[in-house]
Amino acid sequence: MIPTQDQAKQLWDKYELPEGKRRHVALVARVARMLAQQIDKVTKQQINIALLNAAALLHDIDKNADKRSGERHPDAAVRILREEGMEEVAALVKTHPLHAILDGAIAPKSWEEKLLFLADKMVKYEIMTVDKRFKLWNDERLPPSAQIVLDRSYPKAKELEREIFGIVRIFPDNLAQLASEKEPGVY
Repeated sequence: MIPTQDQAKQLWDKYELPEGKRRHVALVARVARMLAQQIDKVTKQQINIALLNAAALLHDIDKNADKRSGERHPDAAVRILREEGMEEVAALVKTHPLHAILDGAIAPKSWEEKLLFLADKMVKYEIMTVDKRFKLWNDERLPPSAQIVLDRSYPKAKELEREIFGIVRIFPDNLAQLASEKEPGVY
C-alpha cells in the first residue's frame, strides 16, 4: 500500500512526529517530487512519484518511536512501515540514511531511491546544497564513528548530486527558488 499525503499525515500524528521533522519531511517530499518531474521531462524515465512522495513524507517516522534492541535509524521506520502494510514504502525508506550510500546492498540504485536520498541530504529545515548540509553536520561535532560515515559518504553524495543535477540541467544553488515557485506548501 502506498499512502496518500493525508494518510501519511495521520501517521505523523499516530507516531508523534515532531513539528520540526514534519517541516523537514514535507520539504524533502517537495524537492524529491520536483526533481522527479524534471527527470521525467528530460529522460522520460518512469518514476513512481506516489511512492517517492510517500517515502519522503514517512522516511523519519521513527524519530519519536520506541526503538527495539539493535535498531537504529531507519530500522524502526522500516519496521513501522511494514507493520502498517507499506512494504514498498519501507523498502525505499531503508535506502535513505547517510550510511546506505556506503553499503552496496542498500545503496540507492533506482530513481526513487536516488531522489529520496539526495532530497534528504539537501534539506534540514530549509532547502540547501549538499555542501551546505554536510557543513552543518560537520559543525555538529559528531562522535568519531558518525564523522567517519559523514566523511566517507560526502564524495558519493556529491557524485549523486552531480548526476541528478546534470540531468535536470539546473544548479543545486537554484533548487530552493525553483521548488518554491513550482509548488505551494504541502502542509
